[in-house]
Order: sequence, then structure tokens, then C-alpha cells
Amino acid sequence: MNKKMSYSIDNWIVELQKSGTISFSRDEVEKQFLYCSKNAISFSLNRLVENGRIISVWKGFYVIIPVEYALRGIVPPVLYVDFLMQYLKRKYYVALLNAAEFYGAAHQRPQQYSVVCEFPFIRDLAKKDTYIHFVVTRKMIPQTWLQSFNTEKGVVFVSKPELTAADLITFQKEIGGLSRACTVLYELMEVVKFGKSDKSFFDYVPTSTIQRLGYLLEYILEQSKQADILYSKAKTHGCKFQKVPLKYGQSANDCETNSKWKIIVNEYIEIDEL
Repeated sequence: MNKKMSYSIDNWIVELQKSGTISFSRDEVEKQFLYCSKNAISFSLNRLVENGRIISVWKGFYVIIPVEYALRGIVPPVLYVDFLMQYLKRKYYVALLNAAEFYGAAHQRPQQYSVVCEFPFIRDLAKKDTYIHFVVTRKMIPQTWLQSFNTEKGVVFVSKPELTAADLITFQKEIGGLSRACTVLYELMEVVKFGKSDKSFFDYVPTSTIQRLGYLLEYILEQSKQADILYSKAKTHGCKFQKVPLKYGQSANDCETNSKWKIIVNEYIEIDEL
């Protein structure tokens, strides 16, 4: 029975690949092979994992390894992250340095794949050389600030340039600090247009992020026009600035405060050579 069932799953996976499908769930297997016991299905799936045909990236969720990735046995997350998040029933978007890559603004390949998703907490995913880091937000993700991109196997939702810029500041620790954020922002600003920002943007992005971002744009990145637009939009949509340190979690004693953005300048920013 195991050989017959295993052979049948092999064929089924081949048919999935031919149809352009890259992932499947264990539930789908059990519905397809009703005559097989759960233990027999587990045996077969484990064998396929060992043989490098599929990867178990989450409990009950598998990715089929395309031929072009068979030697490394690693499938880029961009090909299956949308299917994984559908399986987990979570709204999400690809964020930070990985989002910046879509706009040609990440000159160094990120060491992790960053995905923002809505609460509750979800553990990070680590498989071989693949590491997906989930950044959890308690706010509802504004769909109008996401952009879909076609991949080899489907689509993926990515933060638009404006939200990407804000997230680089909000989650500065996730990417290595403000200097790294500014290096990426410098390139990203070619496609950022804060004139499009509306109330949903300012409801989602923390006001402290708007302040830090505006200060960096105006005084570090020499993007005064975009900074002025962001400032005007922030005031229009009711953002109330209060004194905040440029770098949170670091002493701000005896540091100067910028009067416009109310930023306590407690960090020296150094942009990498591009």
C-alpha cells in the first residue's frame, strides 16, 4: 500500500507542477487520497522531503522544489510566501529591505525575508538557508498601500514605496539601524511620492515615525521637497508632534532638539557609499 500510495502522490505532485502549482497542504493530500491512512501519508511525505522533491516549510504546508532549485534544495520565499499566508489565513505584505528590492533600492541582499502580518504573533520560519522574519502589527494593514507583483508562480503583496520608507524607520532595529535605513532610503526616494499619502497612511504609520522620517529626509538625505510635502500632509491629517529621540532606546540627554520635527538628535547618521 505504501508503494502504491507513494507512487500516486509522486504523480499527483508532477501534475501540480505541470499546472504551475508550487505548494500544497497536507489537508489537500488527505482529501485526494482518502483510502490512505494518516501514518502512510506521513511516511510518503517524509520520503519526498528526504529525496529533495518537496520542502516542509510549515506544519501541514509543503513547497514543491522546482527543477531549477533542486541542486540547492532551497526555494526563494518570494515564490511561495503568498500561498503560505493564505494557508495561515493572515493578511500580510513583504516589507523592509525585501520590499525595497522590488523598487531597485536595496544594494545589499538581505539576510532574512521580512514579512509584516497582522496580530496575533507568529513565529519566524527557519529552513536550511531560508529565514522568514515575521513582524507583527496590531493595526489593520491598509490594502491601498500595498502593491502586487507577479512572480514565476503567482503574485506577492509588497508595501508601496511610501510605506516601505516609513517601515524602514519604524522597524529600524530589524534592518541594522538608522544608518542602514538611510542608505536604502537614499535610493528609494527616486520612486517615493508622499503627495499621494492620505489619512489611511497616517493612521497606520506611527507619528513618531513620520517625525523621524521627515527629519532624515530634510537634514540628512537633502530631500527637502519631499520632507515639506510629508510635513504638510501630516499636519493636514492631524498628526501631533511631540519630542522623540531620533534613535529610540538610546540616551537623549544633553542632545539638541530640532524645532520643526521635534526630533531629539541623539544619533549620528552615516550613509554607506553607493
